[in-house]
Amino acid sequence: MASRLLCRQIFSSVRRAVVPPAATGVRHMAVGGVPTDDEQATGLEKRELDAKKAGIADPFSMEINTTPPGTRDSPCMVPSIYERRLVGCVCEEDATYIQWMWLEKGDAQRCECGHWFQLQGVTPPGAAEAHH
Repeated sequence: MASRLLCRQIFSSVRRAVVPPAATGVRHMAVGGVPTDDEQATGLEKRELDAKKAGIADPFSMEINTTPPGTRDSPCMVPSIYERRLVGCVCEEDATYIQWMWLEKGDAQRCECGHWFQLQGVTPPGAAEAHH
C-alpha cells in the first residue's frame, strides 16, 4: 500500500515537471500570472478597449464639449448616431445646475437660456465596413 502511494506521488511530480501547464490549456497563476484586461474583457468593455487601441479617445461620445453659445443661424452642433440625444446646457458660467433637454434631429432647438443646438448625424464606427 505504501509503495503504491509512493509511486503515485513520484508519477504526479514527474508529470508536472514534464508537461508544462501551458500545454494543458489551463492558465495557472504561478505560470502565466493574472490575465490582462484585454484577455478577459467582453461586451462593451472590450469595445471600449479596442476603440482606445485604435486611437479613439472617446468611443461612446461622452466627453463634455464646451462651446460658445450657439445662435439660431450658427447653433452648437451636437454629434449623434441616433435620431435624438440628451443634451445638458450650463446656461450661466456660475450656474450650479445643468439644464437638460432632448435634442431631436432636424431644425435647431433653443434652450431656455437662449443657446441654440442642432443634432448632427454621424456614422457610427464600424458601420461603413458592415456594408462592404
